[in-house]
Amino acid sequence: MARALLKGMEGVFIPVKDPERSAKWYEDVLGFNLVYIEEEAAVMRIAEGAQTVVCLVRTENHAPMKFPENRFGVGKYYNFIPEDIDEAHRVLQEKEINVTPIGGDGSAKFFTFYDPDGNPLGVCQ
Repeated sequence: MARALLKGMEGVFIPVKDPERSAKWYEDVLGFNLVYIEEEAAVMRIAEGAQTVVCLVRTENHAPMKFPENRFGVGKYYNFIPEDIDEAHRVLQEKEINVTPIGGDGSAKFFTFYDPDGNPLGVCQ
């Protein structure tokens, strides 16, 4: 087997209407840490020490991310990994976030939730 050419993912880009408003939501609801913000984008670290950042990018004529129809059952681009999926689900529900029921079998559990711009985001454990 060939040695891996890449070693990780630096950033995830999510289209939003207003980076400042979205950054506040991602901070308040998900606990992401703001790295920096400008008029066109906000860069957030998922957790302290995490390598991957989420970049909330202002888009014109915004439309929520839509994953193409497929037979694998995927409906979103990103899955985040929680410490505890049941707790993450409960907290999002308590914060009145649009969230689907937890699905999956014993070895893998997952759900989808939506940010203020209607972007579907996943949680998988």
